[in-house]
Order: sequence, then structure tokens, then C-alpha cells
Amino acid sequence: MAEKLLSIVLPVYNEGENIREALTRLLAKVKTSCEILVVYDFEEDTTLPALASFLAEKNMEEGKIRKVRNAYGRGVLYAIKTGLEKAQSKYVVVTMADLCDPPEVIDEMVKKAEEEDCVLVCGSRYMKGGSQTGGPVLKGFLSRCAGLSLHFLAGIPVHDVTNSFKLYRKSFLAGNKIESTGGFELGLELTVKAFLQGEKIGEVPTS
Repeated sequence: MAEKLLSIVLPVYNEGENIREALTRLLAKVKTSCEILVVYDFEEDTTLPALASFLAEKNMEEGKIRKVRNAYGRGVLYAIKTGLEKAQSKYVVVTMADLCDPPEVIDEMVKKAEEEDCVLVCGSRYMKGGSQTGGPVLKGFLSRCAGLSLHFLAGIPVHDVTNSFKLYRKSFLAGNKIESTGGFELGLELTVKAFLQGEKIGEVPTS
């Protein structure tokens, strides 16, 4: 898989109803040469039979979609961590299988990273051109406050550090130990580390 520019990490938890559409969208919308890693926690996950059926129907290159068992224990943090480690490409994007992230934004992330030499590119709901629809009102308010306060007060050059929809350069990941123990704060941790190390960080609008 060395020729692939991008690995897409797709953590799943009983996504039997969504996985076919999620993969169909990714395959249709992402034009960058990529592999897709479906990271699961346990063999009884409803995602797996639906994934097997999908793969049986499609005639695609070997290794385009890989099933990866969570190596650290159940939970989204460990699934993402496993996917980041198993990715075999220059860049890695984390996106969700619940259809909340628009796959067409991924090519823009790769373009941003390539053109501006970014080690990390955030999908931003809170920059110009971005938006958020639905979800708990309080959670959305706190997320927006966290992102904008870190941008305006701490100087982090992105508006949405709490969004897990991010692209990472694999070499940057290799040089940084993930210390988060809870869940989605992994993306916040890596963004802050890149900022403190003086690395180039970019963002593109997402919804």
C-alpha cells in the first residue's frame, strides 16, 4: 500500500445499518488514492456481516478496504489509536461511520496539507463556510466556546479543535505519543501538541 497517499480510519460500533452507505459515499466522493480501515471492537459487532456482504459485492483492488481489530480495548479512543497506528499512508484522516462528516471535504484536507506543508488539518464547523446542524444544544455551545476561545485567546490557528474529523501526517503521529485516556479529546491533544511544536496546522470548512 506504499503508493497510497491517504488512509481513512473509520471507527465503528454496531454500524450495520450505516456501513454500506458510509463506504459507498467515501468510495464515490474521495478521489485521492486511499485505503479505508474499518476499526471494530469485537467480533459480534453488527458492522462486520454488513461489511462482509458489501465487500463480496464489490470488485475492488485488494487492500482497498481493510478490517482492523481494536488492539487496545473497547472504545472510540482505542479504535482511533489503533487505526492511526495501522495506517500505511502519508496522511491519515479520521471520520465517523454515522454519516456525520461529508466525505467530499477529505480531498480538500489532503490538498491543504500538500500545498501548505501541514502536519494536521482540521475540519472546522466554526470557520467561515462551516456549519453545524442538530445535536444537543449545550454540547454544541460548549464545543464552539472551546474551539473559538483556544483560537482567539491561546492563538491556535484553527477554529474547531474539538472536532474529531481531522487529517494527520503519519510522520507527525509517529513522533508523538498519544496520552489521552477518555475519548474524542485525542484530536484536541494532537492539535495542541502540533501547535506547541511549531508545526504547520491548517483547517478547511466542514458541516
